[in-house]
Formats: sequence, C-alpha cells, structure tokens
Amino acid sequence: MSLKAYEQLAKGEQLPLDTILANLKTDDAGLIAAIAQQHDTGEVLMLAYMNEKSIRETLETGQVCYWSRSRQTYWRKGESSGHRQTLVSMSFDCDGDCILLQVDQKGPACHTNRRDCFFFKVDGDHVIIDSAPEK
Repeated sequence: MSLKAYEQLAKGEQLPLDTILANLKTDDAGLIAAIAQQHDTGEVLMLAYMNEKSIRETLETGQVCYWSRSRQTYWRKGESSGHRQTLVSMSFDCDGDCILLQVDQKGPACHTNRRDCFFFKVDGDHVIIDSAPEK
C-alpha cells in the first residue's frame, strides 16, 4: 500500500502513526530522507536519513535522531557537539518518501561547523563557498 490511498482525506481527519510508518517508501536499508528546517526562519539546514526506530525515538524524546549511513549507527544530533536539534514538528510528504522536520537548531547544523550544509552555491559555471565555519 502507499499513502496515495489517504490523499483525499479532509483536513482534520486522523490516521494512526503506525499506518503512516507502515506505508513509507524506504530504501533497501529501511531508510527515508529527512530534511531539517529551522522552524522560525524556514532556513533549510541539512538532509539526513531516518528509519522507523529513529523516527519513533525523535517523537518520544523531542531530540532529533538520525541513522548515520557512514557509521552504521544511530546519530542523535548534537550528542557530541552540543549543537542539538529539538523537534518542533514532523511531516511526511504526499508520496511517503521524505520527512520534513521543523526543528530548533542550537549552533551549527553542519559537521563543518557552518550553520547549514548547503554552502556550495552554483554561480554560472563556478561553485562559490558562501559561508564560513562558525567559531
């Protein structure tokens, strides 16, 4: 099944979380892309991946938890750096293949110590680094 079956529901109707989680489109490893956006400014901070366990942990604790594809383990954003992401809201897109996390980001979101991960800006046939690491 997919979320397509629920597209025509009226505003305010409710579905069990388990129904949505069971119908997400994940990759072979059970992962789904998650975009983190600063809740009050709309700034897109980063993209990472989540699985059902990290989604549920995030919802239960309010602290965003991802799955690290490189380390093959759970990654609680800010656990070592202190640059935590507190969940404000979570939404799923209409196809069930992406999550939007509205967060309150404390400190830089990027591992390069920049506010966001999108600092390679295309300018014609060049790419410009448009932000410096925070101190």
